[in-house]
Amino acid sequence: MSRVTPDQPRRPAAGPTTGARPRARARPAARVPPPRAGEPSRSRAPLPVAAGVAALWAALTSLLPVVVVLGLAQLTEDAGSLGGALRAGLAGWLLGHGVPLQTAAGSLGLAPLALSVLVVWRLTRAGVHVSRAVGARGAGSPRQALAVAVAVAVGYALLGTIAAVAVGAGGVRVSPVTTAVTFAVFAAPAALVGALRTTGVWALLARRCPPVVRDGLRAGLVAVLLLLGASAGAAGLAVATGGGDAADMIGAYRTGVAGQAGITLVSLAYAPNATAWSASYLLGPGFAVGTDTAVRTSEVSVGALPAVPLLAGLPRGPVDGLGTGLLAVPVLAAMAAGWLLARRLLRAAAEDRAEVRWPELLVPAVLAGPVAGVLLGLLAAASGGPLGGGRLAEIGPAPWPVTAVATLVIAVGAVLGAAATRTLTTRSAPPTPRPAPTPR
Repeated sequence: MSRVTPDQPRRPAAGPTTGARPRARARPAARVPPPRAGEPSRSRAPLPVAAGVAALWAALTSLLPVVVVLGLAQLTEDAGSLGGALRAGLAGWLLGHGVPLQTAAGSLGLAPLALSVLVVWRLTRAGVHVSRAVGARGAGSPRQALAVAVAVAVGYALLGTIAAVAVGAGGVRVSPVTTAVTFAVFAAPAALVGALRTTGVWALLARRCPPVVRDGLRAGLVAVLLLLGASAGAAGLAVATGGGDAADMIGAYRTGVAGQAGITLVSLAYAPNATAWSASYLLGPGFAVGTDTAVRTSEVSVGALPAVPLLAGLPRGPVDGLGTGLLAVPVLAAMAAGWLLARRLLRAAAEDRAEVRWPELLVPAVLAGPVAGVLLGLLAAASGGPLGGGRLAEIGPAPWPVTAVATLVIAVGAVLGAAATRTLTTRSAPPTPRPAPTPR
Protein backbone atom coordinates (compact mmCIF):
# COMPACT_ATOMS: atom_id res chain seq x y z
CA MET A 1 0.00 0.00 0.00
CA SER A 2 1.25 3.41 -0.82
CA ARG A 3 1.19 6.03 1.82
CA VAL A 4 0.33 9.64 1.35
CA THR A 5 2.94 11.85 2.78
CA PRO A 6 2.00 15.15 4.36
CA ASP A 7 3.75 17.05 1.56
CA GLN A 8 1.53 15.52 -1.13
CA PRO A 9 -1.82 17.18 -1.81
CA ARG A 10 -4.92 15.09 -1.17
CA ARG A 11 -6.97 14.15 -4.22
CA PRO A 12 -10.72 13.98 -4.08
CA ALA A 13 -12.09 10.50 -3.86
CA ALA A 14 -13.33 9.17 -7.18
CA GLY A 15 -16.91 8.20 -7.53
CA PRO A 16 -18.18 4.77 -8.44
CA THR A 17 -17.16 5.40 -12.02
CA THR A 18 -13.52 6.25 -12.60
CA GLY A 19 -13.04 9.60 -14.24
CA ALA A 20 -16.70 10.72 -13.75
CA ARG A 21 -17.15 14.44 -13.83
CA PRO A 22 -19.22 16.22 -11.25
CA ARG A 23 -22.80 16.97 -12.40
CA ALA A 24 -23.52 20.41 -13.64
CA ARG A 25 -26.20 22.39 -11.94
CA ALA A 26 -29.59 22.25 -13.70
CA ARG A 27 -30.56 25.50 -15.26
CA PRO A 28 -33.88 26.94 -14.19
CA ALA A 29 -36.67 26.42 -16.73
CA ALA A 30 -37.51 29.40 -18.81
CA ARG A 31 -40.75 30.98 -17.68
CA VAL A 32 -43.28 31.94 -20.31
CA PRO A 33 -44.72 35.33 -19.49
CA PRO A 34 -48.48 35.29 -19.01
CA PRO A 35 -50.58 36.94 -21.71
CA ARG A 36 -51.24 40.57 -21.23
CA ALA A 37 -54.65 41.94 -20.47
CA GLY A 38 -56.78 41.93 -23.60
CA GLU A 39 -54.40 39.60 -25.45
CA PRO A 40 -56.15 36.37 -26.59
CA SER A 41 -54.65 33.03 -25.60
CA ARG A 42 -52.99 31.02 -28.31
CA SER A 43 -55.08 27.92 -27.49
CA ARG A 44 -58.36 29.74 -28.00
CA ALA A 45 -59.98 30.27 -31.37
CA PRO A 46 -61.56 33.58 -32.36
CA LEU A 47 -65.28 33.60 -31.81
CA PRO A 48 -66.28 34.44 -35.43
CA VAL A 49 -64.09 31.64 -36.83
CA ALA A 50 -65.31 29.04 -34.33
CA ALA A 51 -68.96 30.03 -34.83
CA GLY A 52 -68.64 29.96 -38.61
CA VAL A 53 -67.05 26.51 -38.66
CA ALA A 54 -69.58 25.09 -36.17
CA ALA A 55 -72.55 26.57 -38.05
CA LEU A 56 -71.25 25.18 -41.34
CA TRP A 57 -70.78 21.72 -39.85
CA ALA A 58 -74.29 21.79 -38.33
CA ALA A 59 -75.72 22.77 -41.72
CA LEU A 60 -73.86 20.04 -43.61
CA THR A 61 -74.74 17.25 -41.17
CA SER A 62 -78.43 18.14 -41.31
CA LEU A 63 -78.53 18.84 -45.06
CA LEU A 64 -76.84 15.67 -46.27
CA PRO A 65 -79.63 13.23 -45.23
CA VAL A 66 -82.23 15.43 -46.94
CA VAL A 67 -80.26 15.55 -50.18
CA VAL A 68 -79.84 11.77 -50.15
CA VAL A 69 -83.54 11.08 -49.51
CA LEU A 70 -84.99 13.59 -51.95
CA GLY A 71 -82.39 13.03 -54.65
CA LEU A 72 -82.52 9.24 -54.51
CA ALA A 73 -85.37 8.78 -56.96
CA GLN A 74 -84.14 11.42 -59.39
CA LEU A 75 -80.64 10.01 -59.65
CA THR A 76 -81.74 6.37 -60.03
CA GLU A 77 -84.40 7.06 -62.65
CA ASP A 78 -82.26 9.57 -64.56
CA ALA A 79 -85.09 12.05 -64.08
CA GLY A 80 -82.85 14.84 -62.95
CA SER A 81 -79.32 16.02 -62.48
CA LEU A 82 -77.09 16.39 -59.51
CA GLY A 83 -77.89 20.10 -59.37
CA GLY A 84 -81.61 19.37 -59.33
CA ALA A 85 -81.17 16.86 -56.52
CA LEU A 86 -79.13 19.40 -54.56
CA ARG A 87 -81.76 22.12 -55.03
CA ALA A 88 -84.51 19.70 -53.95
CA GLY A 89 -82.48 18.84 -50.86
CA LEU A 90 -81.93 22.52 -50.09
CA ALA A 91 -85.67 23.18 -50.47
CA GLY A 92 -86.51 20.35 -48.08
CA TRP A 93 -83.84 21.59 -45.68
CA LEU A 94 -85.36 25.07 -45.67
CA LEU A 95 -88.79 23.54 -45.12
CA GLY A 96 -87.46 21.67 -42.08
CA HIS A 97 -86.67 25.05 -40.51
CA GLY A 98 -90.20 26.32 -41.11
CA VAL A 99 -89.34 28.51 -44.12
CA PRO A 100 -92.38 28.66 -46.46
CA LEU A 101 -91.80 27.72 -50.09
CA GLN A 102 -93.88 29.37 -52.81
CA THR A 103 -94.49 26.82 -55.56
CA ALA A 104 -96.81 26.65 -58.56
CA ALA A 105 -99.28 24.60 -56.48
CA GLY A 106 -99.33 27.16 -53.67
CA SER A 107 -97.50 27.75 -50.42
CA LEU A 108 -95.71 24.78 -48.90
CA GLY A 109 -95.09 25.17 -45.17
CA LEU A 110 -95.68 21.79 -43.52
CA ALA A 111 -92.31 21.22 -41.86
CA PRO A 112 -91.05 17.66 -41.24
CA LEU A 113 -90.43 17.74 -37.51
CA ALA A 114 -87.97 14.84 -37.61
CA LEU A 115 -85.65 17.05 -39.64
CA SER A 116 -86.34 19.95 -37.28
CA VAL A 117 -85.29 17.82 -34.31
CA LEU A 118 -82.08 16.86 -36.12
CA VAL A 119 -81.32 20.52 -36.84
CA VAL A 120 -81.93 21.53 -33.22
CA TRP A 121 -79.60 18.80 -32.00
CA ARG A 122 -76.83 19.83 -34.38
CA LEU A 123 -77.19 23.50 -33.42
CA THR A 124 -77.04 22.59 -29.74
CA ARG A 125 -73.81 20.74 -30.40
CA ALA A 126 -72.56 23.78 -32.30
CA GLY A 127 -73.07 25.88 -29.17
CA VAL A 128 -71.10 23.29 -27.18
CA HIS A 129 -68.20 23.20 -29.66
CA VAL A 130 -67.94 26.98 -29.95
CA SER A 131 -67.95 27.40 -26.16
CA ARG A 132 -65.10 24.92 -25.84
CA ALA A 133 -63.17 26.50 -28.71
CA VAL A 134 -63.24 30.00 -27.19
CA GLY A 135 -62.25 28.71 -23.75
CA ALA A 136 -65.56 29.29 -21.95
CA ARG A 137 -65.89 25.72 -20.68
CA GLY A 138 -66.90 25.24 -17.06
CA ALA A 139 -66.25 28.79 -15.86
CA GLY A 140 -68.13 30.99 -18.25
CA SER A 141 -70.67 33.70 -17.74
CA PRO A 142 -74.15 34.33 -19.17
CA ARG A 143 -72.66 37.06 -21.34
CA GLN A 144 -70.23 34.59 -22.92
CA ALA A 145 -73.00 32.06 -23.56
CA LEU A 146 -75.15 34.75 -25.15
CA ALA A 147 -72.25 35.88 -27.34
CA VAL A 148 -71.73 32.30 -28.53
CA ALA A 149 -75.44 31.92 -29.36
CA VAL A 150 -75.54 35.19 -31.30
CA ALA A 151 -72.39 34.31 -33.26
CA VAL A 152 -73.75 30.89 -34.23
CA ALA A 153 -77.11 32.42 -35.18
CA VAL A 154 -75.46 35.01 -37.44
CA GLY A 155 -73.35 32.40 -39.22
CA TYR A 156 -76.30 30.04 -39.61
CA ALA A 157 -78.53 32.82 -40.94
CA LEU A 158 -75.92 33.61 -43.58
CA LEU A 159 -75.88 29.98 -44.68
CA GLY A 160 -79.66 29.93 -44.84
CA THR A 161 -79.67 33.04 -47.04
CA ILE A 162 -77.25 31.39 -49.47
CA ALA A 163 -79.47 28.30 -49.58
CA ALA A 164 -82.55 30.45 -50.25
CA VAL A 165 -80.84 32.15 -53.19
CA ALA A 166 -79.78 28.77 -54.61
CA VAL A 167 -83.31 27.35 -54.28
CA GLY A 168 -84.81 30.46 -55.86
CA ALA A 169 -82.69 29.90 -58.95
CA GLY A 170 -84.56 26.63 -59.54
CA GLY A 171 -88.02 28.19 -59.81
CA VAL A 172 -89.19 27.98 -56.17
CA ARG A 173 -89.75 31.41 -54.68
CA VAL A 174 -88.13 31.85 -51.27
CA SER A 175 -87.64 35.14 -49.46
CA PRO A 176 -83.97 35.52 -48.40
CA VAL A 177 -84.94 38.00 -45.67
CA THR A 178 -87.55 35.65 -44.20
CA THR A 179 -85.07 32.80 -44.40
CA ALA A 180 -82.35 34.75 -42.59
CA VAL A 181 -84.70 35.78 -39.78
CA THR A 182 -86.14 32.27 -39.45
CA PHE A 183 -82.70 30.66 -39.33
CA ALA A 184 -81.45 33.15 -36.74
CA VAL A 185 -84.51 32.64 -34.53
CA PHE A 186 -84.15 28.89 -35.01
CA ALA A 187 -80.42 28.76 -34.20
CA ALA A 188 -80.09 31.21 -31.32
CA PRO A 189 -82.09 29.29 -28.66
CA ALA A 190 -80.60 25.92 -29.63
CA ALA A 191 -77.02 27.21 -29.54
CA LEU A 192 -77.76 29.05 -26.29
CA VAL A 193 -78.79 25.80 -24.60
CA GLY A 194 -75.52 24.15 -25.61
CA ALA A 195 -73.49 27.17 -24.51
CA LEU A 196 -75.27 27.39 -21.16
CA ARG A 197 -74.59 23.74 -20.39
CA THR A 198 -70.94 23.93 -21.42
CA THR A 199 -70.15 27.13 -19.55
CA GLY A 200 -71.82 25.88 -16.37
CA VAL A 201 -74.42 28.64 -16.35
CA TRP A 202 -77.21 26.09 -16.76
CA ALA A 203 -76.34 24.37 -13.48
CA LEU A 204 -76.04 27.75 -11.78
CA LEU A 205 -79.50 28.79 -12.96
CA ALA A 206 -80.92 25.44 -11.85
CA ARG A 207 -79.49 25.93 -8.34
CA ARG A 208 -80.86 29.45 -8.08
CA CYS A 209 -84.32 28.41 -9.31
CA PRO A 210 -86.82 27.90 -6.45
CA PRO A 211 -87.40 24.20 -5.72
CA VAL A 212 -91.16 24.53 -6.29
CA VAL A 213 -90.64 25.99 -9.76
CA ARG A 214 -87.98 23.42 -10.62
CA ASP A 215 -90.24 20.54 -9.56
CA GLY A 216 -93.14 22.00 -11.54
CA LEU A 217 -91.05 22.31 -14.69
CA ARG A 218 -89.83 18.75 -14.33
CA ALA A 219 -93.32 17.37 -13.71
CA GLY A 220 -94.74 19.23 -16.72
CA LEU A 221 -91.96 17.93 -18.97
CA VAL A 222 -92.51 14.37 -17.72
CA ALA A 223 -96.24 14.64 -18.41
CA VAL A 224 -95.57 15.85 -21.96
CA LEU A 225 -93.13 13.02 -22.65
CA LEU A 226 -95.55 10.41 -21.33
CA LEU A 227 -98.43 11.81 -23.39
CA LEU A 228 -96.32 12.00 -26.54
CA GLY A 229 -95.17 8.43 -26.03
CA ALA A 230 -98.76 7.22 -25.77
CA SER A 231 -99.74 9.37 -28.76
CA ALA A 232 -96.92 7.95 -30.87
CA GLY A 233 -98.08 4.45 -30.01
CA ALA A 234 -101.67 5.28 -30.96
CA ALA A 235 -100.59 6.87 -34.25
CA GLY A 236 -98.34 3.94 -35.10
CA LEU A 237 -101.13 1.48 -34.35
CA ALA A 238 -103.51 3.43 -36.58
CA VAL A 239 -101.06 3.47 -39.49
CA ALA A 240 -100.31 -0.24 -39.00
CA THR A 241 -104.04 -0.99 -39.08
CA GLY A 242 -104.33 0.83 -42.41
CA GLY A 243 -101.04 -0.58 -43.67
CA GLY A 244 -102.68 -2.01 -46.78
CA ASP A 245 -103.89 1.42 -47.88
CA ALA A 246 -100.48 2.94 -47.15
CA ALA A 247 -98.74 0.27 -49.24
CA ASP A 248 -101.16 0.89 -52.13
CA MET A 249 -100.43 4.62 -51.96
CA ILE A 250 -96.68 4.02 -52.08
CA GLY A 251 -97.01 1.58 -54.98
CA ALA A 252 -99.21 3.99 -56.94
CA TYR A 253 -96.29 6.41 -57.39
CA ARG A 254 -94.52 3.95 -59.76
CA THR A 255 -91.10 5.35 -59.01
CA GLY A 256 -89.22 2.11 -58.60
CA VAL A 257 -87.67 0.66 -55.50
CA ALA A 258 -85.47 3.69 -54.84
CA GLY A 259 -88.33 6.12 -55.25
CA GLN A 260 -90.60 4.12 -52.95
CA ALA A 261 -87.83 4.02 -50.36
CA GLY A 262 -87.54 7.80 -50.63
CA ILE A 263 -91.31 8.23 -50.15
CA THR A 264 -91.20 5.96 -47.11
CA LEU A 265 -88.37 7.98 -45.60
CA VAL A 266 -90.23 11.23 -46.24
CA SER A 267 -93.27 9.75 -44.46
CA LEU A 268 -91.06 8.82 -41.51
CA ALA A 269 -89.77 12.40 -41.40
CA TYR A 270 -93.38 13.49 -40.75
CA ALA A 271 -93.91 10.90 -37.99
CA PRO A 272 -93.41 13.50 -35.20
CA ASN A 273 -96.11 15.61 -36.87
CA ALA A 274 -98.46 12.64 -36.66
CA THR A 275 -97.53 12.23 -32.99
CA ALA A 276 -98.49 15.85 -32.29
CA TRP A 277 -101.76 15.41 -34.16
CA SER A 278 -102.50 12.24 -32.20
CA ALA A 279 -101.87 14.08 -28.91
CA SER A 280 -104.29 16.81 -29.97
CA TYR A 281 -106.80 14.12 -30.92
CA LEU A 282 -106.52 12.42 -27.52
CA LEU A 283 -106.83 15.74 -25.68
CA GLY A 284 -110.04 16.61 -27.53
CA PRO A 285 -109.45 19.61 -29.87
CA GLY A 286 -108.37 17.37 -32.74
CA PHE A 287 -106.81 18.60 -35.97
CA ALA A 288 -107.66 19.48 -39.56
CA VAL A 289 -106.55 17.92 -42.83
CA GLY A 290 -107.84 20.71 -45.01
CA THR A 291 -110.15 23.69 -44.81
CA ASP A 292 -113.57 23.03 -43.27
CA THR A 293 -112.44 19.59 -42.00
CA ALA A 294 -112.15 18.20 -38.50
CA VAL A 295 -110.76 15.03 -36.99
CA ARG A 296 -111.90 14.74 -33.38
CA THR A 297 -113.06 12.00 -31.06
CA SER A 298 -116.63 13.25 -31.44
CA GLU A 299 -116.65 13.72 -35.23
CA VAL A 300 -114.60 13.03 -38.34
CA SER A 301 -115.38 15.09 -41.41
CA VAL A 302 -112.81 14.95 -44.20
CA GLY A 303 -113.05 15.16 -47.95
CA ALA A 304 -110.75 13.93 -50.68
CA LEU A 305 -107.26 13.42 -49.30
CA PRO A 306 -103.93 13.42 -51.12
CA ALA A 307 -102.16 10.11 -51.68
CA VAL A 308 -99.92 10.45 -48.63
CA PRO A 309 -99.15 7.18 -46.77
CA LEU A 310 -99.16 8.96 -43.43
CA LEU A 311 -102.86 9.85 -43.85
CA ALA A 312 -103.83 6.19 -44.17
CA GLY A 313 -104.16 5.98 -40.39
CA LEU A 314 -106.90 8.62 -40.04
CA PRO A 315 -109.93 7.44 -38.05
CA ARG A 316 -113.03 6.54 -40.04
CA GLY A 317 -115.54 7.97 -37.59
CA PRO A 318 -116.20 9.05 -33.98
CA VAL A 319 -114.81 7.04 -31.10
CA ASP A 320 -117.17 4.39 -29.71
CA GLY A 321 -116.98 1.17 -27.75
CA LEU A 322 -113.60 0.26 -26.38
CA GLY A 323 -112.06 3.22 -28.19
CA THR A 324 -113.47 5.55 -25.55
CA GLY A 325 -110.70 4.35 -23.26
CA LEU A 326 -108.31 6.49 -25.30
CA LEU A 327 -109.89 9.57 -23.76
CA ALA A 328 -108.35 8.65 -20.39
CA VAL A 329 -104.78 8.57 -21.77
CA PRO A 330 -103.97 12.28 -21.09
CA VAL A 331 -105.34 12.05 -17.55
CA LEU A 332 -103.37 8.87 -16.86
CA ALA A 333 -100.19 10.49 -18.20
CA ALA A 334 -100.73 13.47 -15.90
CA MET A 335 -101.43 11.24 -12.91
CA ALA A 336 -98.25 9.28 -13.61
CA ALA A 337 -96.29 12.56 -13.65
CA GLY A 338 -97.87 13.54 -10.32
CA TRP A 339 -97.05 10.12 -8.89
CA LEU A 340 -93.40 10.46 -9.89
CA LEU A 341 -93.31 13.97 -8.42
CA ALA A 342 -94.71 12.81 -5.09
CA ARG A 343 -92.38 9.80 -4.90
CA ARG A 344 -89.33 11.98 -5.50
CA LEU A 345 -90.32 14.52 -2.88
CA LEU A 346 -91.28 11.87 -0.34
CA ARG A 347 -88.00 10.02 -0.84
CA ALA A 348 -85.99 13.21 -0.37
CA ALA A 349 -87.97 14.07 2.74
CA ALA A 350 -87.45 10.57 4.18
CA GLU A 351 -83.70 10.91 3.76
CA ASP A 352 -83.78 14.24 5.62
CA ARG A 353 -86.26 12.88 8.20
CA ALA A 354 -88.71 15.62 7.30
CA GLU A 355 -92.30 15.77 6.14
CA VAL A 356 -93.61 16.95 2.78
CA ARG A 357 -96.19 19.66 3.28
CA TRP A 358 -99.19 19.93 1.03
CA PRO A 359 -98.16 23.25 -0.59
CA GLU A 360 -94.74 21.84 -1.43
CA LEU A 361 -96.49 19.02 -3.28
CA LEU A 362 -99.58 20.60 -4.83
CA VAL A 363 -98.00 23.80 -6.12
CA PRO A 364 -95.56 21.98 -8.44
CA ALA A 365 -98.39 19.68 -9.54
CA VAL A 366 -100.54 22.66 -10.49
CA LEU A 367 -97.58 24.35 -12.19
CA ALA A 368 -97.08 21.27 -14.35
CA GLY A 369 -100.32 22.13 -16.17
CA PRO A 370 -99.21 25.46 -17.70
CA VAL A 371 -95.78 24.04 -18.48
CA ALA A 372 -97.26 21.09 -20.37
CA GLY A 373 -99.86 23.32 -22.03
CA VAL A 374 -97.26 25.71 -23.41
CA LEU A 375 -95.04 22.89 -24.67
CA LEU A 376 -97.90 21.05 -26.37
CA GLY A 377 -99.24 24.28 -27.84
CA LEU A 378 -95.85 25.08 -29.37
CA LEU A 379 -95.62 21.55 -30.72
CA ALA A 380 -99.10 21.83 -32.23
CA ALA A 381 -98.18 25.11 -33.93
CA ALA A 382 -94.95 23.64 -35.31
CA SER A 383 -96.62 20.46 -36.59
CA GLY A 384 -99.10 22.23 -38.86
CA GLY A 385 -98.88 24.30 -42.00
CA PRO A 386 -100.11 24.55 -45.57
CA LEU A 387 -99.52 21.76 -48.07
CA GLY A 388 -100.31 23.80 -51.15
CA GLY A 389 -103.23 25.97 -52.15
CA GLY A 390 -106.96 25.29 -52.09
CA ARG A 391 -108.36 23.04 -49.42
CA LEU A 392 -104.92 21.85 -48.30
CA ALA A 393 -104.00 25.32 -47.08
CA GLU A 394 -104.91 24.35 -43.48
CA ILE A 395 -103.44 21.18 -41.98
CA GLY A 396 -102.73 20.43 -38.34
CA PRO A 397 -104.18 21.30 -34.92
CA ALA A 398 -105.03 24.76 -33.63
CA PRO A 399 -102.46 25.69 -30.96
CA TRP A 400 -104.61 27.76 -28.60
CA PRO A 401 -107.30 25.11 -27.90
CA VAL A 402 -104.57 22.51 -27.39
CA THR A 403 -102.79 24.79 -24.90
CA ALA A 404 -105.96 25.50 -22.92
CA VAL A 405 -107.18 21.90 -22.73
CA ALA A 406 -103.72 20.49 -21.98
CA THR A 407 -103.19 23.01 -19.17
CA LEU A 408 -106.44 22.01 -17.46
CA VAL A 409 -106.12 18.24 -17.98
CA ILE A 410 -102.46 17.98 -16.93
CA ALA A 411 -102.93 20.20 -13.87
CA VAL A 412 -105.93 18.23 -12.60
CA GLY A 413 -104.34 14.86 -13.33
CA ALA A 414 -101.02 15.78 -11.71
CA VAL A 415 -102.77 17.05 -8.58
CA LEU A 416 -104.81 13.84 -8.31
CA GLY A 417 -101.76 11.64 -8.80
CA ALA A 418 -99.59 13.55 -6.32
CA ALA A 419 -102.31 13.80 -3.65
CA ALA A 420 -103.24 10.13 -3.93
CA THR A 421 -99.60 9.06 -3.69
CA ARG A 422 -98.97 11.14 -0.57
CA THR A 423 -102.15 9.97 1.11
CA LEU A 424 -101.57 6.27 0.43
CA THR A 425 -97.89 6.46 1.33
CA THR A 426 -98.61 8.22 4.63
CA ARG A 427 -101.24 5.66 5.61
CA SER A 428 -99.13 2.63 4.71
CA ALA A 429 -95.90 3.91 6.28
CA PRO A 430 -95.16 2.64 9.81
CA PRO A 431 -95.07 5.25 12.55
CA THR A 432 -91.69 6.80 13.15
CA PRO A 433 -90.31 5.54 16.49
CA ARG A 434 -89.54 8.20 19.00
CA PRO A 435 -85.95 8.33 20.26
CA ALA A 436 -85.43 6.77 23.67
CA PRO A 437 -84.77 9.22 26.51
CA THR A 438 -81.19 9.50 27.54
CA PRO A 439 -80.44 8.38 31.11
CA ARG A 440 -79.48 11.09 33.52
